[in-house]
Amino acid sequence: MSEWWTYSLEDFLLFSPRVYWRMFELHNAMVCPLQALTLVCGLVMVALIVRRSPASRRFVALVFAILWAFVGWSFLWNRYATINWAAAYLAPAFAGEALLLFVIGTLIDGLVFCRRGPAAWTGYALLAFALAGQPLLAPLQGRAWTSSEIFGVAPDPTSIGTLGFLLLARSKFLPLLLPIPLLWCSLSGLTLMSMGAPEAWASFAAVALALAACIGAIINEQRPTAR
Repeated sequence: MSEWWTYSLEDFLLFSPRVYWRMFELHNAMVCPLQALTLVCGLVMVALIVRRSPASRRFVALVFAILWAFVGWSFLWNRYATINWAAAYLAPAFAGEALLLFVIGTLIDGLVFCRRGPAAWTGYALLAFALAGQPLLAPLQGRAWTSSEIFGVAPDPTSIGTLGFLLLARSKFLPLLLPIPLLWCSLSGLTLMSMGAPEAWASFAAVALALAACIGAIINEQRPTAR
């Protein structure tokens, strides 16, 4: 029996790259034309975040909660779990994130969009990538548009967009809301890296940028203000 350190990530992969990307084609075909609605919702939510009104921030949190619940059920539980048994254990985490967003963001109005500076710029950049950048990765890698990962339909852009959304907010509850999107992006990056897919950099970059922005925001808040 080989020692554990002789294994690589590829040895643990349960499916081929062709099967993986075909899964997105089938999922997009199943939910079409919902992709147009989720992208429009994403753009509307960005506009509402810019407005920073109490009513709009509750609504934005509610929409994110619905999207997490939908992606966890429709993609992870019903689609991804058919080729990767671990997805069935990750789907409840998506349900948990949906519940946290609903309770914290909608019920108790625990998210306030008042972040400025590098953290805010990073948040908007991640939202922009989730909405407009991630769908372009498929054709840029020579795959069909039908295999594109769309915000609100696929887990990667939904998680990256959520990280951007949370970076724009101030809340004592952020330590509860950030781990699941960060965990998913990390796991997805490892999966893509094991397939030799260049898209892995997007997931890892989102994690690195989000963590750097959070650390920078904490340092900035603890810095004494000039009198």
